[in-house]
Amino acid sequence: MAASEEPSKQRNSQERPQRIQDRIYDRLFHNYIWQSVFRSGYPSTPRNQMLAIATNIFLHLHPTRLHRTHVKITYTYCLGGLAFFMFLILTVTGVLLMFYYVPSTDRAYTDVAALETNVEFGMLMRNLHRWTGHAMVILVFLHMMRVFYTGAYKPPHEFNWVVGVILLVLTLLLSFTGYLLPWDQLALWAVTVGTNMVGSAPYLGDEVRLVLLGGYEVGEGALIRFYTLHVLALPLLAAIFMAVHFWRIRRDGGMAEPL
Repeated sequence: MAASEEPSKQRNSQERPQRIQDRIYDRLFHNYIWQSVFRSGYPSTPRNQMLAIATNIFLHLHPTRLHRTHVKITYTYCLGGLAFFMFLILTVTGVLLMFYYVPSTDRAYTDVAALETNVEFGMLMRNLHRWTGHAMVILVFLHMMRVFYTGAYKPPHEFNWVVGVILLVLTLLLSFTGYLLPWDQLALWAVTVGTNMVGSAPYLGDEVRLVLLGGYEVGEGALIRFYTLHVLALPLLAAIFMAVHFWRIRRDGGMAEPL
């Protein structure tokens, strides 16, 4: 009897921690408060895992299933995400630069010069904004190349490819409109050449050039228009199309599989 009782005691002593864990689990996840927040239950089954994604206000844009290759790190991994990160840096540094810049032909050049010489870390802030803008253009272009050469623009991703092309155009326009803001000789003549190219377009070229410049030459009207486009209109459009772009990636089942 003593020999048979010892295994049962050992079994009970081994099962006691498991019972305590089960009680703690029930108290934490099987109570009224938890179930009022998480209707689908703890995601311990494939069904509950899918419901946890589909019914969550933050995660419902994500697909409930991903292909294995979507989480594999490759040499083109996250080019689009890096471009979006550049956009965030540009937004932060651009807002900081707006505190020290007035879009006027009388003050634009002197404000930029004062930013680099009188403001602490002003040159770092301006150069970070400029080089991040260059990096964003390069990353978006490389991202488009990756999508094209891997055939990721094919159905069901053809709509998102069009959105990506629009984002590429907006990125180039953001870079171009920011070129005039320092109001130096390089900016003045670069924008003169660019707007003359626009004016050479057939049919509506001259009208579009007039709207961009606010006159017949690069001056005060052009500076205020480029400033408004650069800090308000184009970033807002880019943010909207980025949201649509990310949403469609998720709704289409994640990134396209490789060929």
